[in-house]
Amino acid sequence: MSSTPASKLSAVQEESTQAFNSATMPEHISLDKWADNGFEWAGEVAPTSFERLATQLTTEHEQSTLRIQANLYHRNNVLHLAFELVGDVWLICQRCLQPIAIDLTDDYDIALLDDDSQIRMVDESQDYLILDEITSNQTPERLLPFKKLIEDEILLKAPMAPKHDDCDMAVDQVGEIPEEENENPFAALAALKGKLPE
Repeated sequence: MSSTPASKLSAVQEESTQAFNSATMPEHISLDKWADNGFEWAGEVAPTSFERLATQLTTEHEQSTLRIQANLYHRNNVLHLAFELVGDVWLICQRCLQPIAIDLTDDYDIALLDDDSQIRMVDESQDYLILDEITSNQTPERLLPFKKLIEDEILLKAPMAPKHDDCDMAVDQVGEIPEEENENPFAALAALKGKLPE
């Protein structure tokens, strides 16, 4: 997926875009406030700050922070959330049960559509979400769940069953493995032959 980095924004857009560089990642972005003007955020985030991701992280290896640079922008009258993520997380190998580093570095771009009618305005390969399905109805303003959307993309990028390429499955064998007997499935029928009344 490709993003539109801040360097590609026009000078006018750069002036009207609000930029934030903070250690605290915002949970939500007010679309009523920032959708038209643009919004940027850059910072470093601990993987453990994402609740769902934290349940998959190993505690046997120190987790490094993830660098994220994100922005809201318009293209062809469609709102997009684009972000670049740099870093990795340590999960548990499902074969040897030892820590394994998973690289999450990538560019992400999600089209945020007002309704189904805008689907025709984006490429078939473009990831998109319908705003009514993801914005909160609890408040008077439309809030984009910024942190949750980024966590969703991280969870999609991370493998469900991470494995080292060169490790063997940890198996504790007790005793000898019995040899399988190849029994003829018709042997039982042959034994019954002659015993059944005709």
